Amino acid sequence: MDPQGQVPVPVAVPSSDTLPDVSKISVTDAKTHVKGLSLASRTVHADDGISAHRAIAPAMHVSTTFRYNDDPDKLTAWDNTDPAAPLDSHVYSRDTHPNTTRMEAVLTSILNGPSLTYSSGLSAFHAMLVHLNPKRIAIGDGYHGCHGVIKIMSRLTGLQQLELDSDLSELGPGDIIHVETPLNPTGEARNLEYYAEKARKVGAYLTVDATFAPPPLQDPFAFGADIVMHSGTKYFGGHSDMLCGVLAIHPKHKEWLKPLSLDRMIIGSVMGSLEGWLGIRSLRTLELRVLRQSATATALVAWLNSLRSGDSPVSGLIAGVQHASLQPEAADEGSWLRRQMPGGWGPVFSLIMVDEDTARRLPSRLRLFDHATSLGGVESLIEWRAMTDPKVNKALLRVSVGVEGFEDLRDDLLQGILSLKKEG
Repeated sequence: MDPQGQVPVPVAVPSSDTLPDVSKISVTDAKTHVKGLSLASRTVHADDGISAHRAIAPAMHVSTTFRYNDDPDKLTAWDNTDPAAPLDSHVYSRDTHPNTTRMEAVLTSILNGPSLTYSSGLSAFHAMLVHLNPKRIAIGDGYHGCHGVIKIMSRLTGLQQLELDSDLSELGPGDIIHVETPLNPTGEARNLEYYAEKARKVGAYLTVDATFAPPPLQDPFAFGADIVMHSGTKYFGGHSDMLCGVLAIHPKHKEWLKPLSLDRMIIGSVMGSLEGWLGIRSLRTLELRVLRQSATATALVAWLNSLRSGDSPVSGLIAGVQHASLQPEAADEGSWLRRQMPGGWGPVFSLIMVDEDTARRLPSRLRLFDHATSLGGVESLIEWRAMTDPKVNKALLRVSVGVEGFEDLRDDLLQGILSLKKEG
């Protein structure tokens, strides 16, 4: 939607020339002392000072509307600033509300760019396409939901989809190269500098889905991204109990924040109050969780890959393992991969079984891995991926590693695979 009001606005919403400047609500750093601090410290303190009360833990606000100033001489359209809490002043929760304002302050600090939250990852992806309004988008394999959004946009606007690894000669100014890295469901990484150069040559934007490698694993802005999106449902939520989407904008495009905020208010793709509160709680432990999950996943990948040898007790059942740590560049300290992911490898990988039947049966033999979709939670999940992605290899299992002990997860996988081996 054009932020200047080219699309008629419902009566319940004021015309766009009186809409609030909601971009002012997204705080870069509520306290200047967080600048220069570690990621671990910023996840805890980046929202300090937003709320006027003295409670250490954030309150869970459920109100959808907020009282105006009692002084009629101080009433200004779409400005409900409370002098006691200028960073925590709101009008209506479809615009801003206390929980997501604090969450966005933390995200802005740790993602290194102004950040907005949405009702889901796909809502964030949709918002990005609506704002940039490209004629063409180059996208490869990855999350099938994004391809679904592109199909809807194609129906409405004529958006043309191109293969990511084609010559991309049809791309022009304002178009998009969209890269998911690491990739769903394999956990393999793509070279962002390579695609950033392709985008620059034609005046296109590089947008990156970094869901599978949140901070501290990678920073796509350092390698040419214009917008970074996350399904915050995954690692930002981290407990399998909230839906969330996030867009982070490179600071050089900070003027995009206002129209994106206005689009979100009109379309209504805001995150709920409870989800905002859960998100703040979860971000506090982001680094602790992600680093442990990354280390455990990398160890499991190396172990599983070793089981493919002829003398393994389960040889013949595992056809392959896919993960960034197994890419050839991972062994080269100076490679693009090591530079792009200095904090470690993603906590998701794919296990390719010898056939579809083996892949279908293994999850039911495991005790610690729940057979379910999604990823990023504290509990380990395994999914016969064909359950939710019709185009994927039917022998593929997607594994999301939680915070359990490596030895326990290793032993659970081994006993499950051995039980299938014994059945022949």
